[in-house]
Formats: sequence, structure tokens, C-alpha cells
Amino acid sequence: MTETKTYEVRTFGCQMNVHDSERIGGLLEEAGYAPAPAGTETPDVIVFNTCAVRENADNRLYGNLGQLRPAKTANPDLQIAVGGCLAQKDRGEIVKRAPWVDAVFGTHNIGALPTLLERARHNKAAEVEILESLETFPSTLPTKRESTYSGWVSISVGCNNTCTFCIVPSLRGKEKDRRPGEILAEVRALADEGVSEVTLLGQNVNTYGVEFGDKLAFGKLLRACGEIEGLERVRFTSPHPRNFTDDVIAAMAETPNVCHSLHMPLQSGSDKVLKDMRRSYRSSKFLDIIANVREAMPDAAITTDIIVGFPGETEEDFQATLEVVEKSRFSSAFTFQYSIRPGTPAGEMEDQIPKEVVQERYERLIALQERISWEENRKIEGRDVEVLVTVGDGRKDAETGRMSGRARDGRLVHFAVTQTGEKITDNAEGIRPGDVITTKVTYGAPHHLVADEPVSHVRRTKAGDSWEAGRKPKLAGVTLGMPTLGRKPVEAPADGGGCCSS
Repeated sequence: MTETKTYEVRTFGCQMNVHDSERIGGLLEEAGYAPAPAGTETPDVIVFNTCAVRENADNRLYGNLGQLRPAKTANPDLQIAVGGCLAQKDRGEIVKRAPWVDAVFGTHNIGALPTLLERARHNKAAEVEILESLETFPSTLPTKRESTYSGWVSISVGCNNTCTFCIVPSLRGKEKDRRPGEILAEVRALADEGVSEVTLLGQNVNTYGVEFGDKLAFGKLLRACGEIEGLERVRFTSPHPRNFTDDVIAAMAETPNVCHSLHMPLQSGSDKVLKDMRRSYRSSKFLDIIANVREAMPDAAITTDIIVGFPGETEEDFQATLEVVEKSRFSSAFTFQYSIRPGTPAGEMEDQIPKEVVQERYERLIALQERISWEENRKIEGRDVEVLVTVGDGRKDAETGRMSGRARDGRLVHFAVTQTGEKITDNAEGIRPGDVITTKVTYGAPHHLVADEPVSHVRRTKAGDSWEAGRKPKLAGVTLGMPTLGRKPVEAPADGGGCCSS
């Protein structure tokens, strides 16, 4: 009897890559591989799903590959594959620098991986296959979901923007929109499996519909998700300020299961820098969007991305960013020091900012956002929050006697389950990831909320049952649907028949 080969996927980068890795896992398991048990020193197949956005992405990949060289020498049957954005960019360079790699595939042909591995095994030579355009929409591929309670659903791939700092469009290609019926069929299939939270993914979600000529398609999609039974939370990432319209704000406010959380990338508060970035909006428009969101949803938690030290950024430009941050009152921000991305226009610009200047500005921005986050979180003290219990969000939970999860607005909540080793409330017993609890916030910290009072309510869920049983959703590809949102989409048959932010 042939022993089942094991695999491991190591993921770098954005949510789009995380979701692609779920598809890689689904493909390999359909091909007969099994996930490597925890603690396995070296699986039979190791796949790197790479990111090319950061300056040190190359070093990180080749460092990891170098660490595997002795294992490959000791066991020639070990197979190593590299996919993702860096593979799309470097192509054959990967096997030149690391000739012990067996397979290289790009962002457009994830589905080729099992075949490439088999070919490499048969020919005893590296197989490199990079396509210039999307071979098939990733939704047609089987997917092994990593969570019982939340799931990613791609609504589009690629990007039509030309931001000067971003390499993603050249690696992911032009935007390709998925048919609404396909999206809703996948969301419904997840809800039927017990998944209670779905995040809609795209490089620029609010241009969804450009391919079939409906500028209001994204708002309609959000409203249609509101009609799916069992789906409790809908999120999306990331929109672009240029295309963010009032109909989307209305859909968020009026659809009960769409969460009042919004990731709106600012990048810079300086109009000059925004122009140099080709961001096609200005700070006044950005602030207007924030104001409109808060008028419709006063409880909305808004997060953002900011780049410090873009080429040519002056102290005056940086001060403009600080002013927009102060006015926007973000609940949190992903802040980055600008680094040159080879192949981007910004990488060729003059007046690159000295590292020490970027570092000093970065520290000032961090200090400002920490203060704002803390002030905003303190406002929630004393309020009841509904928390979806999660896995891995509380590194100190074992020490503190707490569990962790996410409030509806996306904030991280650490809530008490034990106190001096004793249960503090009977109905807290047996809380599982995927269950939903209600508790009162006792302290707002800069990066999370603490709830140390007794849990007031626990709702056991199908997702919690699945977690307890060790069952994760494993869906075949979804390929059904028509490009309309005004009617109920076609059901999927029983046999199954994103990255740099905008």
C-alpha cells in the first residue's frame, strides 16, 4: 500500500495570498496529499506562497529556501515549490538561485501545481510555468478552508490602478470580476457549512462590476449577502477612496449582517504626495468619505494604511498626513516605511528620503495613532459587545485565563473565562472557537479591548460544533451564476459541479 504523501504551505503577504493558500491546500488534497501533522520535521512537499510587495521579500524567500537545502540533499524525494507574486516576478531566476526547487508557478495558474510536481518527480528536473494572464478564475479550484467560522471569498482578482509604489497590477494583472451568482453561491455554501463570517476579497472591491458595466454592483452584492440565511457577519477589503460611493455606505448601514468596519487606505495626507503616488483623490475627499460613513454609522470602526517617507515627501507633507490622521480618528492603522519595490515607478524617482528621516517620522506617526487608538478604545469601556470567539488571537490567553475573539466592528477582545482557576460564570463553560458570546468591556487598551466581567450570554454555533469535531469546510470550486444581482442565484449542486491594499 502506497504511503500518503504529506504537504505544508508557508504563506507570506496579504489576505489574497492566505486565500490562495487555502486553494493550494484544496488542490493538493484532491490530488491525494494529506496535510503534514503538527510537529512534522519535513513533509514530502513544501510550498512557499510568496509576496513581492516588501523590499526584503526576496531575502526572506531565498533565506527559507537556503535552510531547506540540507534537507533536500539528505532526501532527494522532498519536493519544494514556489508560487505567488514573487514567483510571477522572478520566474526562472528562482531555480537559478535555488536549483533544488522542484516547481515554480505564478499567480495566474495555481491549478497547475499538482501537475508540475508530478512532472518534476518524473523528469527529475525543475518545472517552471508562469502564465501572463489568468488561466481560470480561482473560484473553480477546490478550497480547504482553514477556519470553521470565517471564510474568504474572492469577488475579483487584479487591479486597474497604477499607483507608483505598487507592483501588484503587473503581477496579478488587470481586474477580472467574478459573476455575482458565483460569489453568492460560494457564500451560501459556506453558510450552509456553518461559517458565520465572510470577508469579500479584491484588490479594489468597490470597482467590482467594471467588467459587466454595473457601477453599483458592489453595493448590490452587499445587500444580496444580507439575504443569505445563517450568514451573521459580512466584511470586505480593500476599497479605494476614488471609487467609494454613497450607495456602498447605504448598503453597509442598511444591511444588518454587514459589519460597521471599514478599511480605507489613506497612504498619505499630502495632496502633493497623493498626486505623486497616482492616488487620484485628495485629502478633502478622503475626509468627506470618513464623515459620510460616520454620519450613516456612528459606531463604525475605520482602519487604514499609511506609507511614510515616499520619495519627495517633505516635513510639510508629513505634517499634512498627521493632520488627516488626527481628524479621521482611525481605530487602528497599518503603517509602513517606504521601501523601493523593483519594477515600480516610485523606485526610479529622485529624492529618496534618508532612512533616518523616515524612521523619525514613522515613530511620530506611530505615537499619534497609538494615542488615538487608545482614546477611541477607552470610549467603549462599560459597553456590551458581541464577540465571535477565534483561534490564535490571544497569545497570553493561557496565562491570563481569558479567551479572545472579534467584536462586530473588528476590534480584538480578550474576555475572561477563569479567575484564580475557577469558572466565573456557569454559561462560560464549554465556549469554543466559532461560538458567539456577549460581555462587557472593562478596559480599552491601544490595540485591544479587555472584558473581565462574567460573560453574560453564550450562543453555541454550528461553527463551534465543527471546531470541536475537527471539521473544516472543504468546498469544491463554485462555477455557477449569472451576472445579475436582482434575483436569487442558482444553487451549487451537491457534488460542487488580494496583497498590497488599494
